[in-house]
Amino acid sequence: MSLIAYLRWGMIAVLAGAVGTYARDKKDNATNQAVDAGSFGVFIKGQRVVTESFTVQQENGNSVVKARLQETGGSGGAVQKSELQMTATGELVRYEWSDGSGSLVVTPNNEFLLEKITTATSSKPAEQPFLMPSTSAILDNNFFIHREALAWRYLATNCHTESGSLKCQQGPLEFGVLVPQDRTSMRVRMELAGREKITIRGTERELLRLNLLGESFSWALWVDEKDQFKLMRVLIADANTEVVRD
Repeated sequence: MSLIAYLRWGMIAVLAGAVGTYARDKKDNATNQAVDAGSFGVFIKGQRVVTESFTVQQENGNSVVKARLQETGGSGGAVQKSELQMTATGELVRYEWSDGSGSLVVTPNNEFLLEKITTATSSKPAEQPFLMPSTSAILDNNFFIHREALAWRYLATNCHTESGSLKCQQGPLEFGVLVPQDRTSMRVRMELAGREKITIRGTERELLRLNLLGESFSWALWVDEKDQFKLMRVLIADANTEVVRD
């Protein structure tokens, strides 16, 4: 079973109290299988500025997360695109990003992650190693589907059901992440804040809130436990930015 599918299906199994049996019994016979697909609207001060279209699927035993960013009102192709590939055990296989004028690739290299950066004026890629394990999460700029994948990982590894309610370990869970476009690594923390009623596109919904924290940022994420924990909304209050699933 692929990682992203495991995180989502595994979380459902955790909530049912049968993750071990589920993981043993589940057969992965499909070559390609969709896990999630859709788009996010990115709003700054209430105005839509970017649309992120994404797919998450199993491909030949790996998890493949693809995303494209399109500026609102723009003509032509995507502003940015990325593809994240992981093994069934959560290890990075390859990450690629491009924006038409430059590109980068991240791959494991022994005990390192190796990033290769190509620009329009470069004759050969520049290389930058990171002393990080291949299980480190990718949280690249502007791709909110990467935050959904991290939320699934947090819920699958840190939470369970008790008397019909979702329970998570006290305190935040810390993750090592790589931000390829910034060429930097960091530690982030995620924790469950609880259920909240919020209004999305004029409709009130009760969703699970997760807080994603770093040294210089604080984001609120809401996922729908009634729809396989899909990411529905992100609020970045300090930047007057809201992200909503279409």
